[in-house]
Amino acid sequence: MADNARAKKLADLIREVVAQKLQRGIKDPRLGSHVTITDTRVTGDLREATVFYTVYGDDQERAEAAAGLESAKGVLRSAVGAAAGVKFTPTLTFVADALPDTAKTIEDLLDKARASDAKVREVSAGATFAGEADPYKKPGEDDETDGDAAE
Repeated sequence: MADNARAKKLADLIREVVAQKLQRGIKDPRLGSHVTITDTRVTGDLREATVFYTVYGDDQERAEAAAGLESAKGVLRSAVGAAAGVKFTPTLTFVADALPDTAKTIEDLLDKARASDAKVREVSAGATFAGEADPYKKPGEDDETDGDAAE
């Protein structure tokens, strides 16, 4: 098995080569400038690489980009093999990155929390304390009941 540093180095190289090849070398119209390579992971034995990508657009453009990446897999693997110079060129698997969808979900939840906080702030605007503003005793303050019990 290869060490983690070598796998990480190969993953970085694969990400760069695939991104450059998609930008300049592949003439497939389905893979226009709206495909972004976000991450690459390589197995410990350096045999398989998973390439994560995002697509700017709607569901139809995402499906077309996935089909375009699948058809260009051989060309991209050849480019990786030429650049890497390893004995065995890793097989490439393309996976749509869920990060943008997750980020949108988190942003929606944060907006909901902000609205809830604003509502609570609005309701509590004219509220007063149920007791004193500072309910804690301070050192040196004597309670009247303590003084009566000591006498």
